[in-house]
Amino acid sequence: MKKVLVAIDIARSGGNDTCIKAAQDIAGTMDGALVLLHVIEPIPRYIAFDIPDGVLGKRKSEAQEELRKLAVQYSCSDVVIREGAPATEILEHALEIKADLIVLHSHDPKLSNYLLGSVASRVVRHAHCSVHIVRHPDASI
Repeated sequence: MKKVLVAIDIARSGGNDTCIKAAQDIAGTMDGALVLLHVIEPIPRYIAFDIPDGVLGKRKSEAQEELRKLAVQYSCSDVVIREGAPATEILEHALEIKADLIVLHSHDPKLSNYLLGSVASRVVRHAHCSVHIVRHPDASI
C-alpha cells in the first residue's frame, strides 16, 4: 500500500486516533504514506443566509489546523480539506491521488442508515480501491 487515504471527522470525539493508527500499521508494512482528509459538509443555503460573514472561512481554517495537528502527531505526509458530500469527496480524492487504500471509521448503524446508507457504506460500495473500516468502542459518540 503505497498511498493510504485516511478519512477523518475532526468533529468526532472518538475513533480518529484508532483510525490513523490502523492506517499506519497497514501502510507501514509497505512503506506507504498516509494522506489525511477531512470533508466539511456544506451548510444548506436557507441557513447560510443567517450566518455572519467570516464564520464559514473560520470553520475551514479551524478544520485545517486540527488536521495539521493530527498530521504532526502521527507523522502523516499530507492533509487535505474538501467541501461537499463526505462520501463523494472521499471517493473523488481517492481517485485523484490514486490511493491504494481508503481507511475510515464507522459507527454502529441505526435504522436510518439501513434505509439511506452511511458514509462508510457508500464508500465501500463505490470505491475503486480497497477500503478498511475501523470500528471504535465509542464509535456512537
